[in-house]
Amino acid sequence: MGLLIGVGNTKPTFPYDYYYGIEWDSTVASSACTRIGRPELHVSLPIQSKMRRCILRDNGTVAYYLHANDSTKRDTGAAAKLDGTDGQVMVEIPAHYRKFEVDGTKFRCLLSEHALPGFHLVPLAYRSAYEAAVDRTVSATPKLASVVNTSAAFRGGNNNTAYDGTYRTFLGRPATAISLTNFRAYARNRGNAGKNGAGWNCDVYEVQKTCWWLYAVEYANFNCQLAYNAEPTSEGYKQGGLGSGVTTLSSANWSSYNGYYPFVPCGHTNSLGNKTGVVDYAMPDSEGGVFATVSVPSYRGLENPFGHIWSWTDGCKCNMQSDAAGGLSEFFVCTDPAKFQSNDYEGYEKRGDLPRKEGYVKIMMIGEYGENMPVEVGASTSTYFCDYFYTSVPSSGESQRGVLFGGCASNGAAAGFSYASTNASASDTNAIIGSRLCFLPA
Repeated sequence: MGLLIGVGNTKPTFPYDYYYGIEWDSTVASSACTRIGRPELHVSLPIQSKMRRCILRDNGTVAYYLHANDSTKRDTGAAAKLDGTDGQVMVEIPAHYRKFEVDGTKFRCLLSEHALPGFHLVPLAYRSAYEAAVDRTVSATPKLASVVNTSAAFRGGNNNTAYDGTYRTFLGRPATAISLTNFRAYARNRGNAGKNGAGWNCDVYEVQKTCWWLYAVEYANFNCQLAYNAEPTSEGYKQGGLGSGVTTLSSANWSSYNGYYPFVPCGHTNSLGNKTGVVDYAMPDSEGGVFATVSVPSYRGLENPFGHIWSWTDGCKCNMQSDAAGGLSEFFVCTDPAKFQSNDYEGYEKRGDLPRKEGYVKIMMIGEYGENMPVEVGASTSTYFCDYFYTSVPSSGESQRGVLFGGCASNGAAAGFSYASTNASASDTNAIIGSRLCFLPA
């Protein structure tokens, strides 16, 4: 069936020709979804296939794109500079349109390159190819970064110099033990380019959510830890998942290795370029051997999209009330980065109520904008959404909490794209918590 365009019109006559998506039933335990819309688009994946790594300048312009099959090169084949000299290593996520539908117990996520009726624009965005580092070249104005740089100015973890030159060095690793408030400030130190003068941010909820739905539609399965399978189905569809990722390290082993700090070097998946895949990483030990081997996933250029370290995510927050203070766990979203703040709910819109207990996610909030936060738990590692929701209720009063996504190296099957924790306030820091770098164009 060909694309049907009305005479003298550039918009679709029949929307079916222009969207692809997934449908699932909240009463069915399987994590698999039904592909809907135009089948050919599930093969060509016109939106996902445009995701690509690039070098982005602080003024928000692309310096150059990286080679599709090798991120150490420019798309011309010349050597690329990934150390921050030319800009930040980012994944360009193309503008597209998205719609969510609810029909009884059935839910649908629909994607299109065209402005179909009822579809919302998902604007162009850039998300760091790597988990974020911090550039401390100018100590007074540290800058959030996405680079492959093993110099002391970009030392990761908590910037501890004691491990330099050892098997557990923090050089070249992402930064952790930083609050959401400081991650936001470090990102803004890149300047005032982009949306409302506040385009540079740490990981942004709306962008994180976009990546999750792009993945879910591509694989038509909510279990992102299914075994990686490079081969398509007989119809040409993607199958499998990203494997366990960097989630197979026991808590005791991670603690003894480096005190729960990041250990995977930024850029380990550069050999994949823009492709989805898994690259093993052999963690060195003190004797020159191998402490453990983990599998580092990359989804279309997004290295470690879950696991390894938690990601502080801005543009969303929770109002956790004690039972006596209202008994609700409210979820709020802000889409204007100039209004991101950690004081109150001014500029934020309530999107729904969260479960009052932790557990594996059974039903997502969804709504008009596709919130990937739960409204019901009670699933398992292999049913429904397959990811965990971690929360706690204050014993008295109210508590404003941020949201962490993805999980960490010792979380095992609980981790994933939509693994969320609402236990931390914006000022909290931890060895296992980092972030990503995002840029929202004007």
